[in-house]
Amino acid sequence: MAALYLVPNVLAEGDWQLVMPAQIETILTNTRYFIVENIRTARRFMKQVNRDINIDECTFYEINKRTQVQDLPRFLKPLVDGKDIAVISEAGCPGVADPGADVVRMAHQRGFKVVPIVGPSSILLALMASGLNGQNFAFKGYLPVKPIERTKEIAALEKRIIIEKQTQIFIETPYRNNQLIADLLKTCSPSTLLCIAANITGEQEYIVTKTVQEWKGKTPDLHKQPVIFLLG
Repeated sequence: MAALYLVPNVLAEGDWQLVMPAQIETILTNTRYFIVENIRTARRFMKQVNRDINIDECTFYEINKRTQVQDLPRFLKPLVDGKDIAVISEAGCPGVADPGADVVRMAHQRGFKVVPIVGPSSILLALMASGLNGQNFAFKGYLPVKPIERTKEIAALEKRIIIEKQTQIFIETPYRNNQLIADLLKTCSPSTLLCIAANITGEQEYIVTKTVQEWKGKTPDLHKQPVIFLLG
């Protein structure tokens, strides 16, 4: 039976074999149909895994914020014909904070087999290393861009920490990281814990948890770096 394989991508530059199973090489080598966020980076990742893959023999469907829902059935057509498809995220695991979730849902609706492959998730890796509550947590995605709305959201997240004992996890566009940190330090209680997890699995990996008070005046420059933020 043909399957929709959910293939994780690396989070940082380096040897992919250090963070993912060998099964990925087999899947990418034997599959000819791919649903990806970005064709260029997907092709580069595939060549990193196995340089002998003939990219020209592969068919790529691009799924991102511009993709229309009516395009998805066409992307899944190879499954109807008994051909496997691999979904490759831009970084980390497909379907988690990722547009691939839409095509996975449609695959389930149509009765196709869906197979998740083990790989790095910056959200879970950051939570593991944070020391914050891993029994009750929520991933919020991106916070509002407008300062007033963002401040209100930060205050609401901190309230949930206090009332529900729930760790709050969120991200920001890399060029706004430093501004987000400034807003967190300005809005949150001095005793609230903030974990900053940057460049996870990379050579410059940085994961540190401190109180808001301890962070003041001592925050790293995270401009244009991949970061996960956690409050607890």
